[in-house]
Amino acid sequence: MTGGGTRDTRFAQDDRNIGGLMHGRADLPAVEVCAYNAELRDKDGFIGDRASKRGFQSILEEWRDRLRTQHEDPLGDVSTEAIGKKALDKALAKGEPEAAGLLLGAVEDFATELAMIAQRLLRTAGWRGVQRIAVGGGMRASRTGEIAIGRASVLLKSRGQKVELRPIKHHPDEAGLMGAAHLVPSWMLAGHDSLLAVDIGGTNMRVGLVELNLKEAPDLCAARVMGVRIWRHQNDSPTRDDAVAGLCGMLDTLIRRAENDKLHLAPFIGIGCPGVVRKDGGIERGAQNLPGNWQSPEFNLSRCIIQAVPQIAGQPTSVMLHNDAVIQGLSEVPWMKDIQRWGILTIGTGLGNASFANHGIV
Repeated sequence: MTGGGTRDTRFAQDDRNIGGLMHGRADLPAVEVCAYNAELRDKDGFIGDRASKRGFQSILEEWRDRLRTQHEDPLGDVSTEAIGKKALDKALAKGEPEAAGLLLGAVEDFATELAMIAQRLLRTAGWRGVQRIAVGGGMRASRTGEIAIGRASVLLKSRGQKVELRPIKHHPDEAGLMGAAHLVPSWMLAGHDSLLAVDIGGTNMRVGLVELNLKEAPDLCAARVMGVRIWRHQNDSPTRDDAVAGLCGMLDTLIRRAENDKLHLAPFIGIGCPGVVRKDGGIERGAQNLPGNWQSPEFNLSRCIIQAVPQIAGQPTSVMLHNDAVIQGLSEVPWMKDIQRWGILTIGTGLGNASFANHGIV
């Protein structure tokens, strides 16, 4: 709603855009998206790759290589890629002192890279004035990741940066779905208690049923994911068309669940995906980790979804795409009201990023 209680016409249906909504828009109900998908480079390529899941694995492998030349590897013979988050956390908390010390060395180096990238971002126009950065993505869902985030925050503050890094509030798998509820104004969700959200990543696709709980908390701080379908598509190496078909199948499953549970499902699907999203719902760049060519001018995900799911609960389906880091960041909106400028970093297959300015705060 705008001032005086009038309807916010920025989000009215627009037949020129597939699915009725403008995709990848900067002007959202609670925030302005100031920047996203920043691609920082140096002579060696994208520096964001150093603070990704693969970046951490590379740092850990370097530490293990140093020890293997002269001593026994305290983490044993298992490959670095095969060591999961739970195993890392266990070794850090209860493992042999040398194993924990090895991991702490890797965490320190990774935190240094993360702090350096945050510092570089803060120098760009779209990130100037950012006061707080939430950090999400898969690595945040571990104690090892949380320590790396905390250490990076300390490093930044010690260098005179007036910014705080903190782990994203919700589990990153859920945050990437819950943020979709902040893509559209509350009047579009009036009379509904849930919506469908999609999080497309380079490894997994998630489709979630998000319970809004607007009566309990109009700012969506009480929203929760009440049902989810996950497909680890990386293991199956599907074609692009097969991937879209699998995605639509998961949507259909959750629509039927909502009907069986007597939910009032909103006729809206919010979708987060890697890359730069065009107004028409196409993906301009940054989707290279997805199966097939999602950046082709002939491919439009929103059109595919509308064709597969033309109606929800008897009403025409609306679809809105945005960058996945933007949507994960939007899940933090209720907890960023005390500041004006803030951002999100997502540590996953790559390093996602977005910065925001709250509406109505001077």
